[in-house]
Amino acid sequence: MKLCAAGSGMPFRNPLVFSLRRSLSSTLPTWRPLTVLPDSSPASFRDLAFVPSTPALFPPATFKGLPAVQKWFHPHPSRAGQYDATHDYLQSFGSATVLLEYSSSTNKFVRSHAPLSLFLEWLKHSTTGTKDRLYLAQTSLEDLPQTLRSDLPTPAHVISSGRGDIYATNLWIGRPPTYTPLHRDPNPNLFVQLAGSKTVRLMDSSAGQSAFARVQALLGAAASAKFRGDEMMQGMEREVLEEEVWGGGDGIEGGSRGFEAQLQAGDAVFIPNGWWHSIKGTGEGVTASVSLNASTELNS
Repeated sequence: MKLCAAGSGMPFRNPLVFSLRRSLSSTLPTWRPLTVLPDSSPASFRDLAFVPSTPALFPPATFKGLPAVQKWFHPHPSRAGQYDATHDYLQSFGSATVLLEYSSSTNKFVRSHAPLSLFLEWLKHSTTGTKDRLYLAQTSLEDLPQTLRSDLPTPAHVISSGRGDIYATNLWIGRPPTYTPLHRDPNPNLFVQLAGSKTVRLMDSSAGQSAFARVQALLGAAASAKFRGDEMMQGMEREVLEEEVWGGGDGIEGGSRGFEAQLQAGDAVFIPNGWWHSIKGTGEGVTASVSLNASTELNS
């Protein structure tokens, strides 16, 4: 498979990326499927994932009943597995301000606030693979109108596991391919797929730190793993980070570099605090997710 620069159709030509690809193809282990919880109950989540701080995949469609899944998006009438935004509903909140990421075919990257109506208009007229792209990324639920906030109530799994509070709830909506580079969060993350498909890859603290260090060494840099900014979203760091996690080398047998989960609408994965992860939107149509970052403290 020919690798291409982020946001363009041109193959990678940087020697750093080729060097990393050769290294990955022969020296690193494979990705393992993530363990699926035995049932979707809050008790199983608390005891088997949240308390031991272990990543886990929920049973399929655990969160399919969320109002946002049902009201914000709808299945395409003739294309199985593909979703579209429900514009008639969402457009009534078009004046709400959201955070958008713009990326171009020339690798330009800009993050700015804009009306939701602008994003919905782009979504209506764009297609999967569009070169100049908008991504509603890391928009806080608290910045949206109360009606939309009510469409994403705090799940019982969070209420019964932590203190019942949410540190932050962020939305991600776009057209594939979407991409979130390798990073780690300071709080546990319940990541729920609202529409479309995404692939999540996770590494524990040690493996993730080693991967990050390899990237920094190749770049001749010494960035902090705790404070990540726009540098990981553009330029050479983005390319090398993507190659580090998604480069395609299956590696040697018998080991595991990390875990992988495939998400469809209503699916969810638990990412413990400190676990490194990178996420890609795949398939056709609209892909959308919400990340609920919970308190690390337990209920007594």
